[in-house]
Amino acid sequence: MGVNRLKDIFLLDMDDTLLDFQRAEKVNLAKSLKEVGVDMTEEIFKRFHLINDGLWKALERGEIEREALKVKRFERLFEEFRLDGDARDAARRYFENFPAISFPFAGAKEFLQTLAEKGRVYIVTNGGAAIQRRHIADSGFSPFLSGVFISEETGYNKPSKQFAEYAEAHIPQYERARAVWVGDSLTSDARCAESLGIDFILFCPSGAPNGYSGRFAKDYGQVLKLLFGETSGN
Repeated sequence: MGVNRLKDIFLLDMDDTLLDFQRAEKVNLAKSLKEVGVDMTEEIFKRFHLINDGLWKALERGEIEREALKVKRFERLFEEFRLDGDARDAARRYFENFPAISFPFAGAKEFLQTLAEKGRVYIVTNGGAAIQRRHIADSGFSPFLSGVFISEETGYNKPSKQFAEYAEAHIPQYERARAVWVGDSLTSDARCAESLGIDFILFCPSGAPNGYSGRFAKDYGQVLKLLFGETSGN
């Protein structure tokens, strides 16, 4: 079922919605560990991904600060695998390397172009400001964006209502009935949309999670179909 009303204000998450975050995470971890003398294995990557994801969810709940998160994920990894080397040095290198590492999903730029032709597109992301702004520029997204809201710059983290309200307060001629939020996270993006009372589309290429009964799309074409009844897109 589509959203049923005219939408021309599009709030889009970045990581795992427009960018392949897991691929970038893996490439960056391998590079950063190598720089401190550690060879990454698949087991190490899978564990780091779980640690990192858990800490970002803790950030969403207000249980950890962003600066502490950057180091804690490596301290846990090095401790669990008893890795030689300096965890703090690895954390620094990981953060410094990340701006130059990004992989847009196939069709992401064309998807943004289509949305920009029909309204205004805004990025809403929890990622680091320097990292996300470099990723936006490198991915060729900038020409299609009317604005970017990054938690580190707004002072509020997703999914706080303050972040969502900050975004809508800084969008000219904003009306909730015309807005739709698209993202991959039920704990972050969906909660922001719910707090504002606006429509939400879960972007989930692997399919909707068990028990989820809301609107979802496996690809950009399905997002466009939900929004406009169109089948174009990737």
